[in-house]
Amino acid sequence: MKNSSLLKIGLVGTVISALCCFTPILVVVFGAIGLSAMIVWLDYLLIPALLFFVVLTVYALIRRKKSLTYQ
Repeated sequence: MKNSSLLKIGLVGTVISALCCFTPILVVVFGAIGLSAMIVWLDYLLIPALLFFVVLTVYALIRRKKSLTYQ
């Protein structure tokens, strides 16, 4: 996968995960559509997703820096 694609996926995923973790967006949406019982499981899904996308972004930045150094 290209460095720019990895970086874009990492950044978009990090922003979306951070918005869903630190703001009550999903709580309001799940409550509005009647899935409020699923709110209990959000922490088990969103925190690992946030960590994954942060690691992916850091990896893409390191890979991008290495490729720019060798050119």
